[in-house]
Amino acid sequence: MIKALTISALPYSPNPLGIFACLRARPGAVLLDSGRPIATGRFDIISSDPLATLEVSHHGKASIESDQLSPPAHLADDGFALQQWLLDQLDVPDETSELPFLGGLIGYWGYDLGRKTLSIPSGQTSPVTLPQARLGLYDWCITLDHLAQQAWLIATPQRREQVESWLTQTPAPTSSFTLNDAFKAELSHAQYVARFNAVQRYIRAGDCYQINLAQRFYADYQGDEWQAYLQLRKATPTPYSGFMAWGDKAVLSLSPERFIQCRNGDVETRPIKGTRPRGATLVEDQALAEQLLSSTKDRAENVMIVDLLRNDLGRVCQPGSIRVPQLCRLESYPNVHHLVSVVQGTLAGNYTPLALLKAAFPGGSITGAPKIRAMQIIDELEPCQRSVYCGSLGYVDVRGSMDTSIAIRTMVAEAGRLHVWGGGGLVADSQVDEEYTETLDKIRHLIGALE
Repeated sequence: MIKALTISALPYSPNPLGIFACLRARPGAVLLDSGRPIATGRFDIISSDPLATLEVSHHGKASIESDQLSPPAHLADDGFALQQWLLDQLDVPDETSELPFLGGLIGYWGYDLGRKTLSIPSGQTSPVTLPQARLGLYDWCITLDHLAQQAWLIATPQRREQVESWLTQTPAPTSSFTLNDAFKAELSHAQYVARFNAVQRYIRAGDCYQINLAQRFYADYQGDEWQAYLQLRKATPTPYSGFMAWGDKAVLSLSPERFIQCRNGDVETRPIKGTRPRGATLVEDQALAEQLLSSTKDRAENVMIVDLLRNDLGRVCQPGSIRVPQLCRLESYPNVHHLVSVVQGTLAGNYTPLALLKAAFPGGSITGAPKIRAMQIIDELEPCQRSVYCGSLGYVDVRGSMDTSIAIRTMVAEAGRLHVWGGGGLVADSQVDEEYTETLDKIRHLIGALE
């Protein structure tokens, strides 16, 4: 279906926002944003007008909206199988290219999709009606490569004419973005403390040894979610950001964390565990960074998740290929310092990138360990489902490559209300006031940028 792709150069820009502004009113417009000038970000990917759109409902049923494709009915019960079927409808292009995306799936996989995969029922309702997953099948894209400082349009000849026409049009006017009121916490401090204490009881009883407990904040707004994303990006650029909007819904993600990358069979995940706020002065900032690096508790938390991810990747990677080339290295972002590790492996030949994603989903860094029991406890203690938060945004390329984020620092918009979550890993020696403050530190820049 997309074998006749051509790859042509475009004028390079260090910023994808102007290009996306020309396309964002198009159906299925999506931006995967490497958040320049963050050093670890390299590629921005922009597209719109997918050949098909797949959604997984709150009840776990998958469906496809398309004028061209009609999937087998029996795949509706397995969202990942239907995603693979959709991907298989594209021919692998003849072109050889190091560019990350020549066609395939782009979108999000919500946290609650993992509950269905792992057969974990939920007793909570969702604060939004966004589907558990929403992915488009795209046969073209614009890619900005910030390392090479080049830009490319990848498209069929017919698509190329359409895209070139869209890019010459004046961007649709947008309304300003305004919050109608301040963000409110779903949990009071006392309610958070009660849930923290419940986690400690579970840890002492041996049910688990780490739980990632989150709380939700929300505020009503008016105006354009794209304008909100621009404000958020200016305040805290991150290497795994993204924006997509449809109807009265939008996902605005400013994530610093990679979930899984798979390229030529090489697999990498970069879990984040351990956080400190940035200091007001250089001396204070350095002291906070050194405090994080020397924290036995934070390093133990990180190592627990590294072990969990080694196990998750080991289910679909070649035996003996799992390695940890980086353990608990400091990475600093505009609002926080983090400890980041790297786990790598080699995908076994009988598995696809989507099978890898399913095997490790949702990411262990935002569940706790052991994963299934941690997710059961999370569902018991958190007063609502997580929606897109702690799921993933990213792409799966038709040639067998994939890159996805952990959807933290992520806002979900629907019907004039914004939702944002902040969380952190709780272990046996966690202190409740420190953990409560950490949930606020992680989203303070996002909320502040909009308020």
